[in-house]
Amino acid sequence: MEYLAHVESDRKQKLIDHLIGSAEIAGKFAQTFNAYEWGYCCGLLHDIGKYSNEFQRKLLGEDIRVDHSTAGAQLCWNRKGLYSFLSYCIAGHHAGLPDTGECADTGNASSLMGRLKKTVTDYSAFQQEVTVPELNNFPFALQDIKNRDFTFSFFIRMLYSCLVDADFLNTEFFMKDGCVKREPGCSMEQLLKRLKTGISGWLENTDLSTVNGRRTEILKGCMAKGREKRGLFRLTVPTGGGKTVASLAFALNHAVENKLDRIIYVIPYTSIIEQNAEVFSGFLGKENVLEDHCNVDYECDEELKPMQLAAENWDKPVVVTTNVQFFESLFGSRSSKCRKLHNIVNSVIIFDEAQMLPNDYLKPCIAAMEELIKRYRASIVLCTATQPALEPFFSKDLQAVELCPNIESQFEFFKRVTLRNMGRISEAELINSLGQEKQALCIVNTKKRAQSIYQKIRGEGIYHLSTCMYPEHRRRVLKRIRSRLKSGLKCIVISTSLVEAGVDLDFEVVYRQLAGSDSIIQAAGRCNREGKRACDDSFTYIFQLDEKEFMPGQRQQMAVAEMLIDQEKDLTSLENINRYFEMLYHYRSESLDKKGIIGRFRKNRYSFAETGKDFRLIENNTETIFINQEKQADEILRKIEHMGISKRLMREAGKYCVSVYENDFQKLYAAGMLEVISEELKGSFWVLKDKAQYSEEMGLIMDVEYGRAVLL
Repeated sequence: MEYLAHVESDRKQKLIDHLIGSAEIAGKFAQTFNAYEWGYCCGLLHDIGKYSNEFQRKLLGEDIRVDHSTAGAQLCWNRKGLYSFLSYCIAGHHAGLPDTGECADTGNASSLMGRLKKTVTDYSAFQQEVTVPELNNFPFALQDIKNRDFTFSFFIRMLYSCLVDADFLNTEFFMKDGCVKREPGCSMEQLLKRLKTGISGWLENTDLSTVNGRRTEILKGCMAKGREKRGLFRLTVPTGGGKTVASLAFALNHAVENKLDRIIYVIPYTSIIEQNAEVFSGFLGKENVLEDHCNVDYECDEELKPMQLAAENWDKPVVVTTNVQFFESLFGSRSSKCRKLHNIVNSVIIFDEAQMLPNDYLKPCIAAMEELIKRYRASIVLCTATQPALEPFFSKDLQAVELCPNIESQFEFFKRVTLRNMGRISEAELINSLGQEKQALCIVNTKKRAQSIYQKIRGEGIYHLSTCMYPEHRRRVLKRIRSRLKSGLKCIVISTSLVEAGVDLDFEVVYRQLAGSDSIIQAAGRCNREGKRACDDSFTYIFQLDEKEFMPGQRQQMAVAEMLIDQEKDLTSLENINRYFEMLYHYRSESLDKKGIIGRFRKNRYSFAETGKDFRLIENNTETIFINQEKQADEILRKIEHMGISKRLMREAGKYCVSVYENDFQKLYAAGMLEVISEELKGSFWVLKDKAQYSEEMGLIMDVEYGRAVLL
């Protein structure tokens, strides 16, 4: 009997060909972390359940359900020893990595223990074509591992990634009859050559009394440090020091020196991603730089098909992504999330704005970073002007190497502003101070506060910015603000923290409501940004307001910063930046692993599915409201109503959406201001029915109270 894996039209793929093809690809992927035989064995056994007569009948059109994934998992578990690791991967290659579960689980349970008890159709015919390979050793030494179960679970995820990507690629090749537009891009050597050509003129500047001379010194230092062996690095560069290009120069030199395959930038904000990706593409070519985040759309143009395919498994030399995408993939359980993981191996991983690493998950995130360095040939760079004090969380044998040359001198040279503490003031006093300024930025901690202050000072040259405004609206307002600043006209901006990173603005003075030290320093970076005025004449004022407001998740950051301010410490000094983070992490202590993620992988019990569901850097306690105020927005809405939802349409709709917390949503809903497009989207996507509730000046107005209703 001929056993088949797939049928497409009149073409048939033999099952043994699919198994061997998948095994060879998975083995090649796993070879990057010295686990070729593991990957090969996983690929060879993953579909042996298809050797059942029932599955072959299903494949040829019979309407029956057949579980083909459990067979290989049971075979591996029964062989015991090292093969048990493969059981997780094979059981989950369609449904996702399962939890271990309990011995009492029945065959109906989705856990691995349940799947092992499940009755499967006879697949013994596999023995006619498949010989189970030998697995004798782990690909890494087991001594000196702090938490073996965490290490083993990480290894299982990496194997799973190799398997699901190999399975998909082999299947895709057959189903499309070899016509696949995958383009892996240039080598690291070729990209380094392009970069050197692009920066050749910069390297001639040796005048350390100029901004460009200082940037060149930092750039040259990073290029020289590229010769270091793989490991943990820090790039602590003051605002304006050119860290984007300097980090790329280090990464390419380091990748060539250490024969690494890929550079991955992990960034907290999509606005910074778009800016950085544009810089990288300018040097390296757009075909070599993959953006993987919610705002990018590779589906709309057939010419971008290779990029769309590369986004599935990060098969490009330079990947720019978010903290959310990176870490939720590393702790994910679904094949769509995990497929890319093996391409993180043998990479330079740069965490831009490293102070934004998620505090609630800091310990598991650092544990994952350490695994990547020690067992998956990765180098990691923590890149920021406000370096977090992370050394105590890494093993003692991982000491970070600083890449910035003459760091104290650089921070002194690039100092642009003087911080002044206004203490506790009233909103009226703040408004009075702003009334005396010509070009000022005032950053407050909540959207409601921003709207409140703006309403009291609105007028010519006064602007509001917050996430109450949908992204396209914010872009328009930012364009006006930049124009007025450039023309020297009056420009007072009341904003939330969204302008603190990735928004290139230069004000004469900045007012910042008390926040964490890193936020205050980021805000100060919007003052005298171009260095056109003396530091002693450029002020960032820190203030607290008499009126109380609810600030979830910020109390400890504010308390630590306030302590340092009360002690009259310079928040911008390297010593006090380090001290701020040391104090913050000390006070947070156990909450640095808020959901006990590390503890979910102990005593041979692994909670893959549970962790994949719970590991969310941004908790889903918001609702999305679509603002139909523009022609383009109305066109998108009509398409959703008539065509239904799609990834592409939802991505386009995101440009006209505002996210609100549950409490504010309930007030808007109770007031009859919202409607749902269709039952398909109910509970996740709402349209603002009352257009008067959204203004060109402030966006979605947040002063709705319970009890207000709309009479129809």
